[in-house]
Amino acid sequence: MPRNGQSAEPSAGSRAAEAAPAPRRGGTSPARSGAPTPRHQRTAPLHPGAWWLWALSLGTAATRTTNPLLLALLIAVSAYVVITRRPHAPWSRSYGAFVKLALAVLIIRLLFTTVLGSPIPGTHTLVTLPEVPLPDWAQGIRLGGRVTAEGLAFALYDAMMLATLLICVGAANALANPSRLLKSLPGALYEMGVAVVVALTFAPNLIADVQRLRAARRLRGRPDNGVRGLLQVGLPVLEGALERSVALAAAMDARGYGRTAQVPTAVRRTTAALTLGGLLGVCAGTYGLLTAAGGTYGVPVLVVGLVAALAGLWLGGRRTVRTRYRPDRWDARAWLVTGSGVAVAAALFLAAARDPAALHPGVVPLVAPSLPLWPAAAILVGLLPAFITPAPETAAKEPS
Repeated sequence: MPRNGQSAEPSAGSRAAEAAPAPRRGGTSPARSGAPTPRHQRTAPLHPGAWWLWALSLGTAATRTTNPLLLALLIAVSAYVVITRRPHAPWSRSYGAFVKLALAVLIIRLLFTTVLGSPIPGTHTLVTLPEVPLPDWAQGIRLGGRVTAEGLAFALYDAMMLATLLICVGAANALANPSRLLKSLPGALYEMGVAVVVALTFAPNLIADVQRLRAARRLRGRPDNGVRGLLQVGLPVLEGALERSVALAAAMDARGYGRTAQVPTAVRRTTAALTLGGLLGVCAGTYGLLTAAGGTYGVPVLVVGLVAALAGLWLGGRRTVRTRYRPDRWDARAWLVTGSGVAVAAALFLAAARDPAALHPGVVPLVAPSLPLWPAAAILVGLLPAFITPAPETAAKEPS
């Protein structure tokens, strides 16, 4: 009942309060209709083995040519895929180190050719260095002398092939997660994978212990440099390493590490024969592929060796009793990525057999290398992973 002539109509504030929706149970109000909702669905990452097979296929293609234009195209393809699909992780920064190593290979190869000479005869003399006379027992070796354009071109072509192979391996290191790759190892290599994981985690823990102890000594006003500081820091670091070793051994024992299943003797012998014979076949086939004389038997021996080695690993995995937590799936994208790299390698093998002059430009006489069209177009197939694989997740920024 209103008093003193006050109106019974509610005020504007009370009407707004009544019009507002009631808060949900728990004290949270409903989200606005126009507010964006976060996406919790993430695309599964590509299998790390697919990245390695793709990169090794590009490296195999690089071994079939010394054409600097094709090698530069292979480098550009691998670099583009790394730039667009490299995840934001510390281990993915290794690509720059491999590029620097490749540049060092080029410089060292050209420097050796300049100082020690080249077996390639040439008529275009660039510079003549003072030659150092050597004794009779050093026949075939010279220091200084003429530096020809033909010799430098041959050294550059040869070094670019090795540099391209190193950059392709660097691309695999930058794209494939090493921990997930070790988790995907077959059961027969389980112990080796655990040993590699322990070795990879030992150095960072050791560095962290040294930094922590040196900071603690500086806070206490004690010296942390020199031989005395190193000796006083070394004992706590050793003690921490022993404690981690005991804890790791207890954790591995609790998880059943080293437990094996009983298999017949015939299976063990067959496994050993297949694995050893397969590895020997892989070595012989790889040697045949890298040499001109073994081009006919290289591919069959390599395929037979791979099949035998895989069969041996599969049989050896039956002795390991273990399970995998969330194993990586080899899906259609992994097949496409691997197939793109294999297609590039197969195209370069075919081009080397049909037109070897285009893939191996001559230096005597010195001519400018030409770009063969269809091998170059086949190399561009290696760009397929940049379009079918998920983009790396951007690192979350801290609020200012």
